[in-house]
Amino acid sequence: MSELIWTPTADDEQVAEALTEEAAGLLGGPVQGVWAAPGRVNLIGEHTDYNGGWCLPFALSHRTYVAVRRRDDGRLRIASRQASGQAWEGSVAEVGPATPGGWASYVAGVASVLAERVGAQALGADVLVDGHVPLGAGLSSSAALSCSVALALHDLVPELSGLDRADLASTCVRAENEVAGAATGGMDQSVSLRAVDGHALLIDCRDFSLTPVAWTLPDHDVLVIDTRAHHSLADGQYASRRAACERACSVLGVASLREVDGVDLEEVLGRLADDPEVARRVRHVLTENARVLDLVAALAEREAAEVGRLMGASHDSLRDDYEVSCPELDLAVESAVAGGAVGARMTGGGFGGSAIALVPRGQEEGVAGSVATAFADRGWEAPHFLTATPSAPACRVR
Repeated sequence: MSELIWTPTADDEQVAEALTEEAAGLLGGPVQGVWAAPGRVNLIGEHTDYNGGWCLPFALSHRTYVAVRRRDDGRLRIASRQASGQAWEGSVAEVGPATPGGWASYVAGVASVLAERVGAQALGADVLVDGHVPLGAGLSSSAALSCSVALALHDLVPELSGLDRADLASTCVRAENEVAGAATGGMDQSVSLRAVDGHALLIDCRDFSLTPVAWTLPDHDVLVIDTRAHHSLADGQYASRRAACERACSVLGVASLREVDGVDLEEVLGRLADDPEVARRVRHVLTENARVLDLVAALAEREAAEVGRLMGASHDSLRDDYEVSCPELDLAVESAVAGGAVGARMTGGGFGGSAIALVPRGQEEGVAGSVATAFADRGWEAPHFLTATPSAPACRVR
């Protein structure tokens, strides 16, 4: 594999052993276990989750690990190997919107939401984080963190044993929305906790039911292109798109845009003619829902070319109708296809982050090189690359 393309060098056991040893020294005693949860990449179905639509993500092999020891005093001590000197200590009871703030909110927020069921005293913990999901790349490093903590607390607190993984996913959504201040619709948390190895997940976001979809293109890889452009869900752009969809629902008299799937598209858009921006947002959501189902059908027929075409159409819609792309994402898509990818699109919330490309196996280096050259020609920071394989969900690794 090209030096451009990053692959993990350590397996779960190696990471867990090193993290356990470091945590014992940093936290002043042995931890009770190590848990890991994956990031995700979304094949198609962007900004459909909070509209009750469909999406098709899969879990990455890249994970966030947490070493955890339960406490009986209702206090949290949170540290990260990636944020030396930014540890946080406080009580579960004091956690709330913007408290503790930053990355620690994704840990503390989970404890706070779960405390509604069993009391704050029961949710004290010492936590050391080791993140192996690229940060700010649109690969859901935040959900990987919250989900790893949720599973750890679930396993360590007997009073939480009645919760299933769907419940834990909902807990993480609330923690991210209410404490971390990141508007998220639930797709990321569902795939991190409920993925099926070797499969994508068709998620019906109306009820978050899941249908595993086998990856049927073993002669193709998904190349992730981290553009290194700033990516944030907490800067207002995501929220403004969500608000536009809510305005559309008010005009259309529906609870979610899912309710107008199957209605003539031009008829729906005609009812929104007084607000062209809202109409564009709705056109993306409704056409994206159709593309998700078409891509599932294309995978069933092993039609790589059709998968690639649908990926390209998705990117065009996200760029032009939803307006969540950026020059770096557009160049990544264009140069990947020029370099031999069957299709490419931005993935994640947008405004930066990552693109993905469907690449015939053996041509990853050429595609990565094409993108890297295009970025260098613009004088932009060099992108990072990794290959993505549909992988397993969150689990206890030690």
